[in-house]
Amino acid sequence: MTTTASPETAARHACRQTGLPDGSLTRLHEHATSVFLLAAGHLVVRVSRADQLPRLETAIALTRWLTAQDYPATRPADLPQPVPCGSYAVTFWHHYPQPATGPTPPTSHLGTLLRRLHTLPHPPLALPEYRPLTSLTRLLETSHTLAPDTHDWLRGRVQELLDAYNALDFPLGYGLIHGDAYPGNTLWDGALIRLGDWDEAATGPREIDLANTFQGVRFGRTEQELDAFSDHYGYDIRQWPGLTVLRHIRDLHTLSSYIRRADSGDKQAEEQLAHRIKTLQCHDDTAHWRAA
Repeated sequence: MTTTASPETAARHACRQTGLPDGSLTRLHEHATSVFLLAAGHLVVRVSRADQLPRLETAIALTRWLTAQDYPATRPADLPQPVPCGSYAVTFWHHYPQPATGPTPPTSHLGTLLRRLHTLPHPPLALPEYRPLTSLTRLLETSHTLAPDTHDWLRGRVQELLDAYNALDFPLGYGLIHGDAYPGNTLWDGALIRLGDWDEAATGPREIDLANTFQGVRFGRTEQELDAFSDHYGYDIRQWPGLTVLRHIRDLHTLSSYIRRADSGDKQAEEQLAHRIKTLQCHDDTAHWRAA
C-alpha cells in the first residue's frame, strides 16, 4: 500500500488482511481519526495515522485488561491488531449502536466512570507518561497552513502554558488516566454506558481527566452538567486554582486536528481553526466553538 492511499482504502485493506469482508463498510465520521462501520461484522473500524501505532497498541492492550476487570470500556475486537497499512494504522472495535433519538449519555455518568477508573490498580503494561501539547509542538514544525505571526504566537503560548503546567501541584495524585475523557467519548450499550477512544491513555495527574469536561463550556456545557459531573466524581476541580491552566492546555490541544485538516485543504476546518485562534489571542474564555 502506498503512503498516499485514502483512509477508506486502508480500512478495506485491513479488513481483508484480517479475513473480514469489506463489502458493508461505510463511513461514520472523520475528524482526528477516520471511523467506519463494518456492518457485516458489527464492528467499528478506526483509521489513524501510522505514527500513532505505539499508542494504538497500548489502547488495545489496556482496554482488554479493563474489560477483564469488568470496567465498561469499549471492547476491541478479538483480532490481531493494530494493522499497519502504509501511512495509516487500523484498529477494530465492537459496535455500540446509538439511539437515533433520545438523550446522549449524561455528563454525570462520566464522573462515575472516571472515579472508577482512577481507583483501579495500575495495569500490567507500560503506559506513556502524559506530556501536554507534545503533538501540537511537533505539528507546528511541519504545518504549512499557519501564517508566520500565528505560528510564532502559538509556539510562544505553548511554552507559556508548559511553564505554568510544570509549576502546578496536583492534589489528586498520579496514575492511570484516560487522557481524552469528555462526555463525547461515552456511548450507550443498552442501559450501560461505556467509555471509548483510549488512544491517549497514559500515566499522569488525574486532574487531566476532569479538566477536559470543564473545557466543554465552549461547546455549550452547562453549570448544571458540571455540578452533576463533580458530584458523581466526588471532587469539584473548580476549587483548585490549576483548572484554568489545564483548560487552556486543552484549548490548544484541540487545534491539532484542525491544523492537519487545514493542511490537507479542508476549508471548513481552516475557518474553524481561524475562529478558535482568534478567540484565544483575545483571551476570550467564553467564546463558543463549533465541534468537528
